[in-house]
Amino acid sequence: MIIILWTIRVALAFYFISVAALIPGGPSTRVNQLARAAWTMGLVFYVMHVASAFHFSHGWSHAAAYEHTARRTADVVGLDFGGGLYVNYAFTLVWLLDVAWWWRDAAGYRNRPRWNSYSLHAFFAFIVFNATVVFGEGPIRWVGLAAFTACAVWWMAQRPNPTS
Repeated sequence: MIIILWTIRVALAFYFISVAALIPGGPSTRVNQLARAAWTMGLVFYVMHVASAFHFSHGWSHAAAYEHTARRTADVVGLDFGGGLYVNYAFTLVWLLDVAWWWRDAAGYRNRPRWNSYSLHAFFAFIVFNATVVFGEGPIRWVGLAAFTACAVWWMAQRPNPTS
């Protein structure tokens, strides 16, 4: 269904915009506001994606969603396992909590320990990479790969030059 596809595509676009804005890691208020707005809109469209998938594909049935996840996992990696659905639930909860924290205490959010931020973004990158490149079909696979490559190149370009 088109609403399921387009809500996740828009969510992913906002996700990558936010990540790209955060990579330089500078104190710019405008960049932080852009990143937070994109992060928030990514969440909004992701929740719309989840709701539309549950409504149109699974009839609001956890069992149907679990079975679908198990089938897709079996198709892609040969393992009949629907537990990835729980990982998606965790992903949703973490994103909700992260957005809430950023809006509630922007200064505390910006000053959180690096391990916290790195852990969160490593988890998100793992989920998004698997959703787009590993489990994705058609153009989303290549768009996901290109977006990850672009973020990696952007990250490398922003790192301090140790020889200067």
